Amino acid sequence: MRCGPDLADALISEGLAKGEPADGVVFAAAEVGDDWEEVLAELTAAFELTREAVRNEGPVVYVVAHDDLLGRRGPGRAMVATGLLSGARTAAVEQLKKGVAVNVLAVEQDSDPASVATWVARLLEPGGPTGEIVHLGGAHLGKALP
Repeated sequence: MRCGPDLADALISEGLAKGEPADGVVFAAAEVGDDWEEVLAELTAAFELTREAVRNEGPVVYVVAHDDLLGRRGPGRAMVATGLLSGARTAAVEQLKKGVAVNVLAVEQDSDPASVATWVARLLEPGGPTGEIVHLGGAHLGKALP
């Protein structure tokens, strides 16, 4: 699990403790600036955690901000969010035969951590969607999305 303290507490309340990679990975995109080194470090961290999880056939959920997918909070954050979305879709295709789910949860800035945790738990369950982006809230309505 790689996320902020509020989401971490909500995930633990949801029954998702810090476990082994086979239990799954929750990666919440960090607030990065527009420096390429920061962006690269964030995407590298996601890649390494994802690689470990899928080696152990654990599901993966990336949590990103809606506004970052739309490029509203700067190019660095947009690169991370859309990079994670692309990575999730690619990993989902590669892991489809093994049944390993890899998804993205797009949230609004004021999303309730408990609601986010509930949806993360759903996306980690076996037999659910893979390669999908699930939007919480209505910030994406009427927008051209990646």
